[in-house]
Amino acid sequence: MSRRVLTLVGLWVWVVGLSVLSLMAGKVWVPLSIWLEPHNPLAPILFDLRLPRTLLALIIGAALGMAGAAMQGYTRNPLADPGALGVASMAALGAVLTLYFGAGAQQPWIIAVAAMIGALIAVGLLIALAGEGSSLVAFVLSGVILQTLAAAGVALALSLAPNPWAKDEIITWLMGALTDRSLGDLALAGPLILVGLALLLALAPALDALTLGETGARSLGIDPGRTRVLLALGIALTAGAGVAVTGVIGFVGLIVPHLLRPLVGARPGGLLIPSALGGAVLVMAADIAVRLTPGAGEVKLGVAMALLGGPFFLILLLSMRRRLG
Repeated sequence: MSRRVLTLVGLWVWVVGLSVLSLMAGKVWVPLSIWLEPHNPLAPILFDLRLPRTLLALIIGAALGMAGAAMQGYTRNPLADPGALGVASMAALGAVLTLYFGAGAQQPWIIAVAAMIGALIAVGLLIALAGEGSSLVAFVLSGVILQTLAAAGVALALSLAPNPWAKDEIITWLMGALTDRSLGDLALAGPLILVGLALLLALAPALDALTLGETGARSLGIDPGRTRVLLALGIALTAGAGVAVTGVIGFVGLIVPHLLRPLVGARPGGLLIPSALGGAVLVMAADIAVRLTPGAGEVKLGVAMALLGGPFFLILLLSMRRRLG
């Protein structure tokens, strides 16, 4: 059995195992026997809190992992990631603006639409600023520009927030969390994320062909313009819908492809499904860990991922600098 097949089997085992643990773990541990006891006092914790949270961690982790792999494959840049390069921040800015004006509180779907528009604008600007096959420096600087613009917009919204509720909601979105999410949130984000995943997965042959360059890809019947549009839509749907219900959860798409590439190969199209599984594993594991932190509250998931991803990003950047130098 090849290393790739073993890795995929192992990832599926982790997904199933962590899903079961996610339904059980927390300040109050819930035994799985509650599935057979719907009138048990602990049943609402399982069905109303843990089940939506687990499913959202699964689907959002998969979305972030595949989006990161797709961006890295298209740009041929190992630092590409919706969270690290401003896509998630621009999506959050779109969501924050709806909270600022009060529209999101009235119609939750408006938050999702605004977040996806923000992500779509970010992907377009990133590709336009950095260019395809751009250098490491150009790509990182383009991401810094987007992060700066998004941070400035969010800071302005915070400073001019019309009421304390709007300010608290904005801060919550910026930190990112799966706490107190419901099946309604899953119904809002789930279909959009699934469509985005399908779009990205359909680009697998194009991503493989683009490793030969645009000219080589055209000779194989790939339309780079169409690929660019579908990539932008796929990332906007996955990142935007995720941000709309959980806020900013960064670095998943950066970390996962790098960890899996030595195990499943560097072919961009072949990395999409493993990265989706790996993203689901990483987000569920991190969410379980933050639930089990000591104290009355819990660390926000976005904060935990930043603490993990920041040093990883720095180590990766330094290793690439030494390699290129």
